[in-house]
Amino acid sequence: MSTLFDSEVPAATTAAGPPALRILGLDLSIGATGICLADGRTLTVKPKAKGDARLNEIRGHIGASITATGEPVELVVMEDVPSTMQGAAGKVIPMLHGTVRAMLLDIGLPYVVIAPATLKAYATGKGNADKTAMAMAAYKRAEIEFGDDNQCDAWWLRAAGLDWYGQPEFTLPQAQRERLTKAVWPAEVTR
Repeated sequence: MSTLFDSEVPAATTAAGPPALRILGLDLSIGATGICLADGRTLTVKPKAKGDARLNEIRGHIGASITATGEPVELVVMEDVPSTMQGAAGKVIPMLHGTVRAMLLDIGLPYVVIAPATLKAYATGKGNADKTAMAMAAYKRAEIEFGDDNQCDAWWLRAAGLDWYGQPEFTLPQAQRERLTKAVWPAEVTR
């Protein structure tokens, strides 16, 4: 399996190349979870349920997203719980992460967790980049715009996974790509 630093990394998938790795990007939030499907489309899940029932509603949307493009995804890349979380969000977001991770473990789907600062540094070169900088970096690299910052982060998470496994959709400076070494990636993703 190709990784970020292989010397013979294939370019982005072409008609003659291997099919792109099917990666789902998740920016988990109890109020508005960003999802980037395996084909690059993005959406935001805003639960209608109240209290802990939101956990099941979000899990259900993520479960449906795993097969939304026709074939199941092979890897999920999600943003980690911010270390600065406090108050009610500091309690609920870890519960959401536990719910989603347990589901992925139950179905045998590997996942990678990327720290928020690592994702920002990968996308923009700065670990403290704000939401606007993330969106501008996506527009600069792929001329894409999003409905909200949750979708933007989910899209960058999918892009990071594709890049790590040798299928980048665009070029980034090597220093930014090297930020991905901070995550723990599965040695191989089975197809």
